[in-house]
Amino acid sequence: MTKGILGKKLGMTQVFTPEGLVIPVTVIQAGPCVVLQKKDADNDGYESIQVGFEDKKEKNAIKPEIGHAKKAGSTPKRYVKEFRGIDLGAYEVGQELKADLFATGEYVDVTGTSKGKGFQGVIKRHNQSTGPMAHGSRYHRGPGSMGSIAANRVMKGKKLPGHMGNETVTLQNLEVIKVDTERNVIMVKGSIPGPKNCYVTVKSAVKK
Repeated sequence: MTKGILGKKLGMTQVFTPEGLVIPVTVIQAGPCVVLQKKDADNDGYESIQVGFEDKKEKNAIKPEIGHAKKAGSTPKRYVKEFRGIDLGAYEVGQELKADLFATGEYVDVTGTSKGKGFQGVIKRHNQSTGPMAHGSRYHRGPGSMGSIAANRVMKGKKLPGHMGNETVTLQNLEVIKVDTERNVIMVKGSIPGPKNCYVTVKSAVKK
């Protein structure tokens, strides 16, 4: 069965193995999270649990959020997500989920929002090559030909300048190197999407 938790990316560091190898790891503040709701097939058409992470001040929350959280005996949360494919019997509304949900050696999929790069050209956005940089070429970082003028339109999917980044990205099969239950911290091998202090979702690896 799938299991998951919400967290915050704290940054990167490194861990030394007993053999002296250095492993780059990303530190994730995983929980404590609260189960806000249980959904079943009879009432909602599917089975899932709704989990919230990090308290929000009531003055910054709307009344439906406050009432929804109070049903679980909790306060409004800043980051709320659902997890499907789980064992409903293993969770109760109001239950607290912590980093010990995962163990060292497990593999997880981490989902986050990538860094926004703003409006970028084709050199940076699509890794295209520059033209000759001599003064007489008059072509340095342009997107190239637009195709037939007779078409009078840009074909869908053509690589052009535009908005880059700020997308939902999932990295799969990341190994859990260490779990610190006292600080509710999970360290996963490698990098994960997003800047420091961004919210992420950690779930059991689908392909392992």
